[in-house]
Amino acid sequence: MFENIFDEEERGQVGIGTLIVFIAMVLVAAIAAGVLINTAGFLQTQAEATGEESTSQVSDRLQVVSQSGTFDSDYNDGQIVELSFVLAQSPGASNIDLSTTSVELIGGDGQETFTLSEGSGDGTVIDMFKGDNNVVFTDTSDRAQVSITLDDGGSPTTGGGNAGDGAYSLEEGDSLSVTFTTASGASTTTEIRVPSTVVDSSVRL
Repeated sequence: MFENIFDEEERGQVGIGTLIVFIAMVLVAAIAAGVLINTAGFLQTQAEATGEESTSQVSDRLQVVSQSGTFDSDYNDGQIVELSFVLAQSPGASNIDLSTTSVELIGGDGQETFTLSEGSGDGTVIDMFKGDNNVVFTDTSDRAQVSITLDDGGSPTTGGGNAGDGAYSLEEGDSLSVTFTTASGASTTTEIRVPSTVVDSSVRL
């Protein structure tokens, strides 16, 4: 079964050189495996974080239950001076802090961006009329009324209470796009359309 080798030159050589080469190969393989494992772990962590952020940007949204406006027929020949929104937490969303929610108005007077506030000094008021926390949605049954003053004759820099950097005008027949963006980056957009003829001080928009 086994062949006897009598010629010394035909014998395999096993010595310190071969051992060194073998150990070097093992070390190289171990280092390469370590690099691959570390890279895989980093990519997994990054993928999980990206997935969580992407999920928040999609699910942590506000839901506009209803919207209305206050029409002042005596102010500047008649215009909407305040917007009111009833907001709720979208299904599947995490806790949403309304005080960190930004609002963007886009209409005929240009664009305004500001952050909601509990007080009325900056033209916004948050009234959590259903829920355990003052300004944070923790359940889909929570409800809050958010009021936004468009134009009260003043400006924030002179002590007025308009939302944003200046007065925003919304008259009969005008339209306005309102976008609520939560801290996670999830946005909800609603369209405001003022009827061409307004006969009541409270208008459903």
